[in-house]
Formats: sequence, C-alpha cells, structure tokens
Amino acid sequence: MRPIFLIGYMGSGKSTVGRHVAALTGMQFIDLDSYIESRYRATVRELFALYGEAGFRTREQAMLHEAGEFEDVIVACGGGTPCFFDNMEWMNAHGTTVLLDVSVDRLHERLLRGRHKRPLIADKTDGELREFIVEALAARMPHYTKASLRFKAENLDSEQEKEVTARSFARFLGLHVDSHPDNTL
Repeated sequence: MRPIFLIGYMGSGKSTVGRHVAALTGMQFIDLDSYIESRYRATVRELFALYGEAGFRTREQAMLHEAGEFEDVIVACGGGTPCFFDNMEWMNAHGTTVLLDVSVDRLHERLLRGRHKRPLIADKTDGELREFIVEALAARMPHYTKASLRFKAENLDSEQEKEVTARSFARFLGLHVDSHPDNTL
C-alpha cells in the first residue's frame, strides 16, 4: 500500500492519530521530525540553528522522499512540510495526503497545554498564541487544502477518544484493522 501522509498544523494530532492507526492496522508509523532527528543526530531546533530554515527544509524534503518510499507506512509530517518546495505535489503523487482538520479553539486548547515543549510558542501569552495560530493557519491553508482528503480530528483527549478516532480514520480510508491481540489499543 502506498504511504499515507498526515498533514496539518502543530497540535492537530498527526503523531497521535498516526501512532494509533498504525497500531490498529499493523502499518509502520514514521514521525517525520523524529526521523530527521534520528538521521542527523540533532534536534529539529539544532538543525534550524545550524543550517537556517532553508537548510533545514532541504534536509526535511530529502527525508520526506526517503520515508515516502516505504510501503504500508503512515508518515506524520511537520506542520510546515507541505508549505515548501513541491512537497504537497510530491506527496499527492506518491501516496494519500490527509489533512487533519481541527478548529482554532481546539488547536489553541491543545497548544496551551503543550506549549512548553514547543520553542516557537513557549513564551506566548494565551492571546498571542491564538493570534499566532490564526495567522499561521491563514498562511498555510492554501497548501494544506491541496490534500487528497480531510479528516476531523477534534477529539483526542482521552485514550478512548484516540481509539475511536483511530478506528474512524481506518474506516474512512478503508484500512484493514488488524485483529491480532498485541495490536489492540
């Protein structure tokens, strides 16, 4: 099966949905940022500092192409991945792209809880964070809307919501849910 590329803004649930769907289906899961960090033995933050955004995005594209060559894989892309070079066109040509659609309110709520882990937003006030999300989404939506499919990923707070969402996603894409007992969530 061709790769499934999950795209969307930070906090949209790409890694959460990807991991849970992979566990249900037996597919491989790749978080692109983690993949890049593993290959370059540096954090995304360090790579940005070392090479600048342009240098990071070139490396990100190379790793996207590499990860996209695997079969039966779900790739959670970084929030900016679809916005550079011809990445959206490439992903659409080499697999299925799915935009995880999440409201600004839900993104704001999730990012407020996890902002300490994200240097880009760590020092923003609640109001500044909301404004930042709105502006960034406006800039990125022209790229995100090139996705083949859109999937609502609003409810990912509890383990039960994550499982329900993952099962719904698998049905949405017509993926076979593995019934192996070790693969249950």
